[in-house]
Amino acid sequence: MKKSIGIHLPVYPAPVLIIGNYDEKGKPNVMAAAWGGICCSVPPCITISLQKIRYSYNNIVDRKAFTVNIPSEKYVKESDYFGMVSGREHDKLSITNLTPMRGEKVDAPYIEEFPVSIECKLLQTVELGTHVMLVGEVVNTLADEECLTCDNYPDPEKVRPIIFTPKYRRYYALGADLGEAFHMGRFFMK
Repeated sequence: MKKSIGIHLPVYPAPVLIIGNYDEKGKPNVMAAAWGGICCSVPPCITISLQKIRYSYNNIVDRKAFTVNIPSEKYVKESDYFGMVSGREHDKLSITNLTPMRGEKVDAPYIEEFPVSIECKLLQTVELGTHVMLVGEVVNTLADEECLTCDNYPDPEKVRPIIFTPKYRRYYALGADLGEAFHMGRFFMK
């Protein structure tokens, strides 16, 4: 029997996304975001939700671009740090010794050391309450060659992304492969 537990968001997992942007002086900046994900297939779009008070918010809106970087487990400390301090006061990339690279298709930096970086142009913003949802159209995806499958797609077991649980403020690793999607359910199609 289920029990009402109030209003919560136990949507597991929340991705750990590192959002790259340039400030008004052209300095590379990054922030950690867990409120985000795929929101459209055609055109391919990603959404992230930020509070307007965040340093990255105006940077993204002003330049109409951002990158979504997917860190591997190896970079969990750096990723956590990116969510702890503001780029207004800290040069996060210098402090963590990570390398910002100029985007190939957008006016935003990506992080060289992270296995996957997705370049997005800002399509629209939607004010929701405490957060503003930023919708970015994917215009380019960069991936480390050693993380790619034979058909040039990032392999999650090689990328080793970090996942986050908001309520308990814990990071986790990706779990085991459970089986093939759109195949296992055929059991019920008799």
